[in-house]
Formats: sequence, C-alpha cells, structure tokens
Amino acid sequence: MQLEVRPQPSPFWSYASPLLALLLTVAIGVALFLALGKDPVKGLQVFFWEPVKSPYAVGELLVKATPLLIIALGLAVCFRSNVWNIGAEGQFVIGALAAGGVALLADKATGRWIVVAILAAGVLGGMAWAGITAFLRDRFNANEILVSLMLVYVADLTLSFLVFGPWKDPAGYNFPQTRTFEAVTQIPRLMAGSRVTIGIVLALAGVAALWLYLYRSYAGFAQEVSGQAPAAGRYAGFSSRRALWVALLVSGGAAGLAGALEVAGPIGQLTPYVPAGYGFAAIIVAFVGRLHPVGVVFSALLMSMFYIGGELAQSRLGLPKSITGVFQGLLLFNLLACDILIAYRIRFSRPVSTLAQKAR
Repeated sequence: MQLEVRPQPSPFWSYASPLLALLLTVAIGVALFLALGKDPVKGLQVFFWEPVKSPYAVGELLVKATPLLIIALGLAVCFRSNVWNIGAEGQFVIGALAAGGVALLADKATGRWIVVAILAAGVLGGMAWAGITAFLRDRFNANEILVSLMLVYVADLTLSFLVFGPWKDPAGYNFPQTRTFEAVTQIPRLMAGSRVTIGIVLALAGVAALWLYLYRSYAGFAQEVSGQAPAAGRYAGFSSRRALWVALLVSGGAAGLAGALEVAGPIGQLTPYVPAGYGFAAIIVAFVGRLHPVGVVFSALLMSMFYIGGELAQSRLGLPKSITGVFQGLLLFNLLACDILIAYRIRFSRPVSTLAQKAR
C-alpha cells in the first residue's frame, strides 16, 4: 500500500472525510464496548438514539449544542485566518465571570434590560481576555497557541478565587458558589417546559452572519488572505495585523457570549464547575465542520450527542466519565487520518520478491 500525491486536492474527500471519520469512530466505539464487556447496541443507542428520541431530549441536545456552536463559529474565523486560538475555554470562563458579575448586581427591582447588559458583559469579557493574546502576539511576536492556552489556567484560578472568596454565597453552607441569580437575569427560554434559550437563535444568527462575512464580503476575503498569505495580503493592501486582532477579538467575543448564556441560562450561578470543556471541544467541532458555518452546525450537534451520551453511559452502562473525551478524541484522530485522502490516493500493488528482482 502506497500513498500517491494527487494532482489536486479531492473535492469529494473534502466532504466525505468527516463522514468516514464518523463511521470509523462508531466502529472503534463498538470494539471498545465489547472490550469493556458492554452491549455495543445499547452503547450506540445511548450515544446516537437517546439524545433525539423525544422533544425533551432534542431540547437538551440543543442546550449542549448552543455553546459549542457559538464558540466554534468564532474559532472558524481564527483558524481560517491562520491564527491558532487554543484558549477559547479561558475566554468562555472570563465571559461567564463578567456576565455573572453583572447578574449579581440585580435585585428585585431590576428590569429585564439586565439580560442585554449580561450578554454584553460576557462578550466584552471574552474579547478582553483574547485581546491579551492578540497584544502579546502583535507587540512581542509571542506564540498565540501557548499564550492563549496558559491563560485558560489563569481564568480557571480567577474563577476559583472569586467563588471561594469574595463572591461566595454567605448563605450557601460554605459551598464554593455565588448566590443564585435573580429570576430577572435568566436568559429567556424559547418555550415553556424546555431549557432551550434564545441562545440557539443567536447561534443560528451567527451562522448566517459568518457565512455572509466569509463568502459575500470584501472584508471576509481580506481577512482570510491576510492570515493565510500575509505577503500576498500586504501586496493587495490588506493588513495582517488587523486580521490578527479581528480573528482573536471575534473568537474571544463568541466564547464570552457562550459563557454568559451558560451561567445566566442553565446554570444560574457561578461555581467552580463552569469550565465544562466546551472551549476545547469546540476546536474539534470547528474542524469536523470544515471551518464552514453550516458544517459547524452539524458537527456541534454531533459533539453534543457525545456529551449527552457520555452522561447516559455513566448512569446506564456504568462506564467512566472519561468515555465522552474518548469519543471526542477518536473523532478528531480519525478525521486527521482521513484527511490524508484529500491530498493523497491509496495505491495497492503486489510485492515483488527478491528472487524475481534478481531474475530481472
């Protein structure tokens, strides 16, 4: 078996590669369930059927998919601009902190306008945290991968400091958490009996806005050219520095918005468990979705299935919590492997024996 370079990248495998990666992930998952002594049919059922079998289940799926989709949209801008923001998890946490700080100011007399302020605070918090990475990259040429990743730990420690210290609920029986936010601060829900909020509407609006920006605007074209080919961008009069700042501020603002929607929506307070790994999982979502706004929608739904399936696998099959991360990692690993088929084709040939070679 040999890999042969294609004359040009394969359009077919550009779209088929994620599907093949998913099939391989399912196949390996079946083998994993068998190795653990679990029924593979039940295992696949909790991951791919339970999350969609009822309207309530679909609602919970959308609750999980909303932050993943919003963060992945911002990361798509970064990665298309050749800016490697790996710290969306930290921007998510700081956005949640900024939004939570505003929510804690509300009282019984506060109006519903506070929701707008909470969301704005989340966006600004995420942008400010991503702005640190942009500044260090722009001013000192620091590696944005390392800077953004290290800032995740700073954000987590800042959250722990506040919920264990100044913001701890005095009536919370010494648990590390803030007081529950006032009802007026809660993100409006789409319908009664469901936890789905207007966040999903904002996410879908972001999909449309990003599609228009990337594929129907001069600014989007300049953004991608400046990041992917700085020399060509400078020749055309585009600014690579502007592309850096736009990419990081957009992705940071998106992650901060997701954090605000999470703490003022399903969670309703700040706790040490606000970091749920959405910022890291969204990297996989962005790449599985081919950095395309529409593709990211489907990959966000798939990744949220893994989250819900992992939770169900713990309670129903007795599997460890890490099973979610295993499936996420398998999907990314298989995608990277299958992407080889875009630039290479596989050739099979019969091996020639040494005696045959000598006879020639």
